[in-house]
Amino acid sequence: MPSLPKPIAIFYEHPDWFRPLFAELDRRGTPYQKLNAAQHRYSIAARNGSYALLFNRMSPSAWTRGHGHAIFYTLHFLAHLEAQGVRVVNGARAFAVEISKARQLSLLESLRLPYPAARVIHHPAQAAEAARGLRFPVIVKPNIGGSGVGIVRFDHPEQIERAAASGQLQLGPDHTALVQEYIPARDGCIVRVEVLGGKFLYAIRIHLSGEGYNLCPADICQTVDGRPLERAACPADAPRTGLRVEACTPPPETIAAVERILHAAGIEVGGVEYLVDDRDGRRLFYDINALSNFVADAVRVVGFDPHARLVDYLEQEAR
Repeated sequence: MPSLPKPIAIFYEHPDWFRPLFAELDRRGTPYQKLNAAQHRYSIAARNGSYALLFNRMSPSAWTRGHGHAIFYTLHFLAHLEAQGVRVVNGARAFAVEISKARQLSLLESLRLPYPAARVIHHPAQAAEAARGLRFPVIVKPNIGGSGVGIVRFDHPEQIERAAASGQLQLGPDHTALVQEYIPARDGCIVRVEVLGGKFLYAIRIHLSGEGYNLCPADICQTVDGRPLERAACPADAPRTGLRVEACTPPPETIAAVERILHAAGIEVGGVEYLVDDRDGRRLFYDINALSNFVADAVRVVGFDPHARLVDYLEQEAR
Protein backbone atom coordinates (compact mmCIF):
# COMPACT_ATOMS: atom_id res chain seq x y z
CA MET A 1 0.00 0.00 0.00
CA PRO A 2 1.44 3.44 -0.88
CA SER A 3 2.76 5.57 1.95
CA LEU A 4 0.79 8.55 3.18
CA PRO A 5 1.66 11.92 1.64
CA LYS A 6 1.25 13.61 5.03
CA PRO A 7 1.28 12.35 8.62
CA ILE A 8 -1.79 11.47 10.68
CA ALA A 9 -2.18 13.79 13.67
CA ILE A 10 -3.22 12.22 16.99
CA PHE A 11 -4.68 14.84 19.33
CA TYR A 12 -4.54 13.40 22.84
CA GLU A 13 -4.15 14.25 26.54
CA HIS A 14 -3.90 11.15 28.73
CA PRO A 15 -0.25 10.15 29.34
CA ASP A 16 -0.80 6.37 29.03
CA TRP A 17 -3.94 5.38 27.14
CA PHE A 18 -2.50 5.80 23.65
CA ARG A 19 0.66 3.77 23.95
CA PRO A 20 -0.87 0.78 22.05
CA LEU A 21 -2.01 3.08 19.23
CA PHE A 22 1.38 4.75 18.95
CA ALA A 23 3.07 1.33 19.05
CA GLU A 24 0.96 0.06 16.12
CA LEU A 25 1.72 3.18 14.08
CA ASP A 26 5.43 2.78 14.86
CA ARG A 27 5.34 -0.92 13.94
CA ARG A 28 3.95 -0.11 10.49
CA GLY A 29 6.13 2.91 9.91
CA THR A 30 3.00 5.02 9.39
CA PRO A 31 3.90 8.72 9.59
CA TYR A 32 2.11 10.42 12.45
CA GLN A 33 2.35 13.46 14.69
CA LYS A 34 1.54 13.61 18.40
CA LEU A 35 -0.40 16.71 19.45
CA ASN A 36 -0.61 16.94 23.24
CA ALA A 37 -3.81 18.85 24.01
CA ALA A 38 -2.51 20.10 27.36
CA GLN A 39 0.33 21.94 25.62
CA HIS A 40 -1.30 22.79 22.30
CA ARG A 41 -2.04 26.17 20.74
CA TYR A 42 -3.00 27.30 17.24
CA SER A 43 -3.07 30.40 15.08
CA ILE A 44 -6.35 31.52 13.58
CA ALA A 45 -4.57 32.68 10.41
CA ALA A 46 -2.47 29.55 9.92
CA ARG A 47 -3.62 26.92 7.43
CA ASN A 48 -3.53 23.41 8.86
CA GLY A 49 -2.32 21.54 5.82
CA SER A 50 0.57 19.74 7.48
CA TYR A 51 -1.27 16.47 8.18
CA ALA A 52 -3.57 14.17 6.26
CA LEU A 53 -6.21 14.05 8.99
CA LEU A 54 -6.56 14.61 12.71
CA PHE A 55 -7.81 11.89 15.04
CA ASN A 56 -9.32 13.46 18.15
CA ARG A 57 -8.62 11.46 21.32
CA MET A 58 -9.06 14.23 23.87
CA SER A 59 -10.23 12.91 27.24
CA PRO A 60 -13.18 14.43 29.15
CA SER A 61 -11.53 13.32 32.40
CA ALA A 62 -8.64 15.71 31.71
CA TRP A 63 -10.00 18.00 34.43
CA THR A 64 -9.05 15.40 37.03
CA ARG A 65 -5.42 15.66 35.88
CA GLY A 66 -5.27 19.47 35.96
CA HIS A 67 -6.00 19.89 32.24
CA GLY A 68 -9.66 20.88 32.34
CA HIS A 69 -8.89 24.07 30.43
CA ALA A 70 -8.04 21.94 27.39
CA ILE A 71 -11.53 20.44 27.22
CA PHE A 72 -13.29 23.59 26.04
CA TYR A 73 -10.24 24.64 24.04
CA THR A 74 -10.60 21.40 22.08
CA LEU A 75 -14.10 22.35 20.93
CA HIS A 76 -12.73 25.58 19.46
CA PHE A 77 -9.74 23.86 17.85
CA LEU A 78 -11.82 21.14 16.19
CA ALA A 79 -14.35 23.66 14.88
CA HIS A 80 -11.47 25.73 13.48
CA LEU A 81 -10.03 22.72 11.65
CA GLU A 82 -13.38 21.65 10.24
CA ALA A 83 -14.08 25.18 8.99
CA GLN A 84 -10.83 24.91 7.02
CA GLY A 85 -11.89 21.59 5.51
CA VAL A 86 -9.47 19.44 7.50
CA ARG A 87 -10.61 15.81 7.85
CA VAL A 88 -11.23 15.19 11.56
CA VAL A 89 -12.12 11.77 12.95
CA ASN A 90 -14.38 12.25 16.00
CA GLY A 91 -14.75 15.96 15.37
CA ALA A 92 -16.47 18.84 17.13
CA ARG A 93 -19.97 17.32 17.06
CA ALA A 94 -18.71 14.02 18.45
CA PHE A 95 -16.68 15.74 21.16
CA ALA A 96 -19.64 17.90 22.20
CA VAL A 97 -21.58 14.70 22.88
CA GLU A 98 -18.58 13.10 24.60
CA ILE A 99 -18.29 15.90 27.16
CA SER A 100 -21.98 16.12 28.05
CA LYS A 101 -23.93 13.37 29.79
CA ALA A 102 -27.00 15.60 29.38
CA ARG A 103 -26.55 15.72 25.59
CA GLN A 104 -26.10 11.97 25.53
CA LEU A 105 -29.45 11.37 27.19
CA SER A 106 -31.12 13.97 24.97
CA LEU A 107 -29.74 12.10 21.97
CA LEU A 108 -31.13 8.80 23.27
CA GLU A 109 -34.48 10.50 23.84
CA SER A 110 -34.49 11.82 20.26
CA LEU A 111 -33.85 8.29 18.98
CA ARG A 112 -36.62 6.89 21.22
CA LEU A 113 -34.16 4.57 22.94
CA PRO A 114 -34.52 3.65 26.63
CA TYR A 115 -32.21 5.15 29.29
CA PRO A 116 -32.28 5.64 33.08
CA ALA A 117 -34.61 8.41 34.24
CA ALA A 118 -32.65 11.58 34.98
CA ARG A 119 -32.87 15.32 35.61
CA VAL A 120 -30.23 17.95 34.82
CA ILE A 121 -29.11 20.48 37.44
CA HIS A 122 -26.58 23.31 37.58
CA HIS A 123 -26.28 23.86 41.35
CA PRO A 124 -25.96 21.41 44.26
CA ALA A 125 -28.95 23.02 45.98
CA GLN A 126 -31.17 21.70 43.15
CA ALA A 127 -30.23 18.05 43.65
CA ALA A 128 -32.75 17.05 46.32
CA GLU A 129 -35.71 18.57 44.49
CA ALA A 130 -34.53 17.04 41.20
CA ALA A 131 -34.53 13.60 42.84
CA ARG A 132 -38.21 13.82 43.79
CA GLY A 133 -40.22 11.31 41.79
CA LEU A 134 -37.18 9.21 40.90
CA ARG A 135 -36.74 5.70 42.27
CA PHE A 136 -34.02 5.46 44.87
CA PRO A 137 -31.14 4.81 44.96
CA VAL A 138 -30.08 7.69 42.73
CA ILE A 139 -26.69 8.89 41.62
CA VAL A 140 -25.40 12.39 41.05
CA LYS A 141 -23.12 12.35 38.02
CA PRO A 142 -21.01 15.27 36.73
CA ASN A 143 -21.98 16.23 33.20
CA ILE A 144 -18.34 16.05 32.10
CA GLY A 145 -17.17 12.70 33.37
CA GLY A 146 -14.68 10.08 32.32
CA SER A 147 -13.67 6.91 34.18
CA GLY A 148 -16.52 7.27 36.66
CA VAL A 149 -15.12 10.44 38.19
CA GLY A 150 -17.33 12.29 40.67
CA ILE A 151 -20.28 9.86 40.67
CA VAL A 152 -21.94 9.58 44.10
CA ARG A 153 -24.77 7.23 45.09
CA PHE A 154 -27.55 8.15 47.51
CA ASP A 155 -29.96 5.64 48.99
CA HIS A 156 -32.30 8.15 50.69
CA PRO A 157 -33.46 11.74 49.93
CA GLU A 158 -32.05 12.99 53.23
CA GLN A 159 -28.56 11.96 52.17
CA ILE A 160 -28.69 14.24 49.13
CA GLU A 161 -29.90 17.16 51.23
CA ARG A 162 -27.07 16.70 53.71
CA ALA A 163 -24.46 16.31 50.96
CA ALA A 164 -25.61 19.48 49.22
CA ALA A 165 -25.73 21.47 52.46
CA SER A 166 -22.23 20.38 53.45
CA GLY A 167 -20.66 21.13 50.06
CA GLN A 168 -19.98 17.49 49.19
CA LEU A 169 -21.62 17.57 45.76
CA GLN A 170 -19.14 18.44 43.02
CA LEU A 171 -20.74 19.13 39.63
CA GLY A 172 -17.57 19.25 37.54
CA PRO A 173 -15.96 21.88 35.32
CA ASP A 174 -19.16 23.06 33.60
CA HIS A 175 -21.15 23.17 36.87
CA THR A 176 -23.76 20.81 35.45
CA ALA A 177 -24.77 17.33 36.60
CA LEU A 178 -27.33 14.58 36.23
CA VAL A 179 -29.49 13.34 39.06
CA GLN A 180 -30.23 9.86 37.76
CA GLU A 181 -31.84 6.64 38.91
CA TYR A 182 -29.33 4.00 39.90
CA ILE A 183 -30.09 0.85 37.93
CA PRO A 184 -29.37 -2.56 39.50
CA ALA A 185 -27.61 -4.45 36.71
CA ARG A 186 -28.85 -7.97 36.02
CA ASP A 187 -26.16 -10.53 36.92
CA GLY A 188 -23.96 -7.63 38.04
CA CYS A 189 -22.89 -6.93 34.44
CA ILE A 190 -22.83 -4.14 31.88
CA VAL A 191 -22.08 -4.47 28.17
CA ARG A 192 -19.84 -2.16 26.17
CA VAL A 193 -20.26 -2.20 22.39
CA GLU A 194 -17.41 -0.80 20.27
CA VAL A 195 -17.89 0.66 16.80
CA LEU A 196 -15.28 1.55 14.17
CA GLY A 197 -16.17 3.51 11.06
CA GLY A 198 -19.83 3.32 11.99
CA LYS A 199 -19.89 -0.49 12.11
CA PHE A 200 -19.91 -2.97 14.98
CA LEU A 201 -16.37 -3.99 15.99
CA TYR A 202 -16.85 -6.11 19.13
CA ALA A 203 -18.65 -6.20 22.47
CA ILE A 204 -17.53 -7.12 25.96
CA ARG A 205 -19.46 -7.98 29.08
CA ILE A 206 -17.93 -6.39 32.19
CA HIS A 207 -18.62 -8.00 35.55
CA LEU A 208 -18.87 -5.22 38.11
CA SER A 209 -16.99 -5.24 41.38
CA GLY A 210 -19.56 -3.01 43.11
CA GLU A 211 -16.78 -0.80 44.46
CA GLY A 212 -16.80 2.06 41.99
CA TYR A 213 -17.83 3.42 38.61
CA ASN A 214 -14.57 3.28 36.67
CA LEU A 215 -15.42 0.88 33.85
CA CYS A 216 -12.57 1.77 31.51
CA PRO A 217 -11.94 -1.50 29.63
CA ALA A 218 -8.21 -0.76 29.41
CA ASP A 219 -8.10 -0.98 33.21
CA ILE A 220 -9.77 -4.37 33.53
CA CYS A 221 -7.74 -6.89 35.48
CA GLN A 222 -8.81 -10.39 34.48
CA THR A 223 -11.01 -12.66 32.41
CA VAL A 224 -14.09 -14.29 33.92
CA ASP A 225 -12.08 -17.42 34.70
CA GLY A 226 -9.59 -15.40 36.73
CA ARG A 227 -6.70 -15.23 34.25
CA PRO A 228 -4.81 -11.92 34.53
CA LEU A 229 -4.83 -9.64 31.50
CA GLU A 230 -1.78 -7.91 30.11
CA ARG A 231 -2.57 -4.20 30.35
CA ALA A 232 -0.77 -1.98 27.88
CA ALA A 233 -2.56 1.23 28.83
CA CYS A 234 -2.74 1.96 32.55
CA PRO A 235 -0.75 -0.63 34.52
CA ALA A 236 -0.52 1.58 37.57
CA ASP A 237 -4.27 2.05 37.91
CA ALA A 238 -5.70 -1.22 36.68
CA PRO A 239 -5.03 -3.48 39.69
CA ARG A 240 -7.38 -1.35 41.78
CA THR A 241 -10.44 -1.87 39.57
CA GLY A 242 -11.21 -5.53 40.34
CA LEU A 243 -13.17 -5.92 37.10
CA ARG A 244 -13.59 -9.10 35.03
CA VAL A 245 -14.42 -9.22 31.33
CA GLU A 246 -15.50 -11.57 28.55
CA ALA A 247 -16.41 -11.22 24.90
CA CYS A 248 -20.10 -11.33 24.02
CA THR A 249 -22.45 -10.83 21.08
CA PRO A 250 -25.41 -8.52 21.73
CA PRO A 251 -28.74 -9.10 19.96
CA PRO A 252 -28.80 -7.77 16.38
CA GLU A 253 -31.32 -5.07 17.28
CA THR A 254 -29.03 -3.81 20.03
CA ILE A 255 -26.05 -3.64 17.69
CA ALA A 256 -28.20 -1.72 15.21
CA ALA A 257 -29.28 0.69 17.96
CA VAL A 258 -25.66 1.32 18.98
CA GLU A 259 -24.68 2.05 15.37
CA ARG A 260 -27.61 4.47 15.14
CA ILE A 261 -26.56 6.22 18.36
CA LEU A 262 -22.98 6.78 17.26
CA HIS A 263 -24.01 7.84 13.76
CA ALA A 264 -26.36 10.44 15.23
CA ALA A 265 -23.56 11.65 17.52
CA GLY A 266 -21.04 11.92 14.69
CA ILE A 267 -18.76 9.42 16.45
CA GLU A 268 -16.74 7.24 14.07
CA VAL A 269 -14.65 5.47 16.70
CA GLY A 270 -16.40 4.91 20.01
CA GLY A 271 -18.54 2.81 22.25
CA VAL A 272 -21.90 2.65 23.97
CA GLU A 273 -22.63 1.02 27.31
CA TYR A 274 -25.90 -0.59 28.33
CA LEU A 275 -27.26 -2.81 31.07
CA VAL A 276 -30.37 -4.83 31.78
CA ASP A 277 -32.45 -3.52 34.67
CA ASP A 278 -32.73 -6.41 37.10
CA ARG A 279 -36.12 -5.15 38.30
CA ASP A 280 -37.99 -5.38 35.00
CA GLY A 281 -35.61 -6.78 32.36
CA ARG A 282 -35.46 -3.60 30.29
CA ARG A 283 -32.26 -2.92 28.33
CA LEU A 284 -31.13 0.64 29.09
CA PHE A 285 -28.43 2.63 27.31
CA TYR A 286 -26.62 4.97 29.64
CA ASP A 287 -23.21 6.09 28.31
CA ILE A 288 -21.85 7.21 24.94
CA ASN A 289 -18.08 7.33 24.50
CA ALA A 290 -16.10 9.04 21.76
CA LEU A 291 -12.92 8.39 23.73
CA SER A 292 -13.46 4.66 24.00
CA ASN A 293 -10.41 2.67 25.05
CA PHE A 294 -10.12 -0.84 23.68
CA VAL A 295 -10.18 -3.72 26.13
CA ALA A 296 -6.89 -4.79 27.68
CA ASP A 297 -5.22 -7.85 26.09
CA ALA A 298 -7.80 -7.73 23.28
CA VAL A 299 -6.42 -10.65 21.28
CA ARG A 300 -7.15 -12.98 24.19
CA VAL A 301 -10.51 -11.44 25.01
CA VAL A 302 -12.08 -10.75 21.61
CA GLY A 303 -9.78 -12.67 19.26
CA PHE A 304 -8.09 -9.83 17.35
CA ASP A 305 -6.16 -6.58 17.83
CA PRO A 306 -8.57 -3.64 17.49
CA HIS A 307 -5.66 -1.18 17.32
CA ALA A 308 -4.57 -2.79 14.05
CA ARG A 309 -8.07 -2.32 12.62
CA LEU A 310 -8.14 1.25 13.94
CA VAL A 311 -4.91 2.11 12.13
CA ASP A 312 -6.26 0.42 8.98
CA TYR A 313 -9.23 2.78 9.21
CA LEU A 314 -7.13 5.89 9.86
CA GLU A 315 -4.79 5.10 6.97
CA GLN A 316 -7.75 4.54 4.66
CA GLU A 317 -9.37 7.82 5.67
CA ALA A 318 -6.05 9.67 5.38
CA ARG A 319 -5.75 8.61 1.74
